[in-house]
Amino acid sequence: MVDILAHTFRAFMPLADPERSPGGRPPPPTTCSSPLVLGEINISRSVLLLAAVTAASEMGMKVVFFAQNQIQSLPPSLQKYLPNLSPQTLKKIKFCYPRTVEELLVQVASLHESSNTSPTPPSLIIVDRLQGFLRTPGGGGQSEFHLGEQSCAAHLSALLFDTAAFLTHVLEQQAPGLGPCRIIASYKSEVDIGEPSAIDPILSVLERYFEVRCTLDEDRGYGAAASGLQEMWHIYLSGTGITHATSTKDPGDGPGVAQEWQVWIFADGLLEFKTL
Repeated sequence: MVDILAHTFRAFMPLADPERSPGGRPPPPTTCSSPLVLGEINISRSVLLLAAVTAASEMGMKVVFFAQNQIQSLPPSLQKYLPNLSPQTLKKIKFCYPRTVEELLVQVASLHESSNTSPTPPSLIIVDRLQGFLRTPGGGGQSEFHLGEQSCAAHLSALLFDTAAFLTHVLEQQAPGLGPCRIIASYKSEVDIGEPSAIDPILSVLERYFEVRCTLDEDRGYGAAASGLQEMWHIYLSGTGITHATSTKDPGDGPGVAQEWQVWIFADGLLEFKTL
């Protein structure tokens, strides 16, 4: 959710930045909007992993992290952060590696089972690289192929949000304030989503469910090199799920106002986030 992403970004801001998160649990969210992280697969995975650890360590949340392939290495920022974490915190994150969309559907559906809801169900579901599950090599004609992918995207999204609603109910029955169950996913489009005329039919389906778009856009100008950085990325949060409570802009601007951040990637791989 947007509150988790914003808290994550603030947790990895420069130490001297006055807006840096001081640690501890942030205020409860006022809305239940789920973000879809769009952009380059490595930086998006880093964002999801940082969000998972931040949610577990600073928000006390149980996390289920779905990825198609086993994660071989962690972002350097996370490696630097890990020695400060207790083993109990890391146990709050469960990594699952379904190979196909069928396996993913089965594993998401299994979160309804009592073995996964006792003693406490997960309150954050993360799905890394949705495109790997939704795009099947081969297939028939282009039109038929995309129709199948769109149907699959709708089925998976519906199941994710149905599961989150079910787990929210379980969490709230156990104790007030434990819910809601959140969802964060990442997706890499095959089209240039920055172009106004570009249409990705799968993304169009996903955005019926995910109300916030978290777009990662690399800054290819001279700013990164001039600052001694390896890479610089802009992060834009936009969509109907952005509210007064989550916007960094003037509250008078109303809902749907985009938040903008920068992520600086240094030569040693460390990340720092900055608000704009």
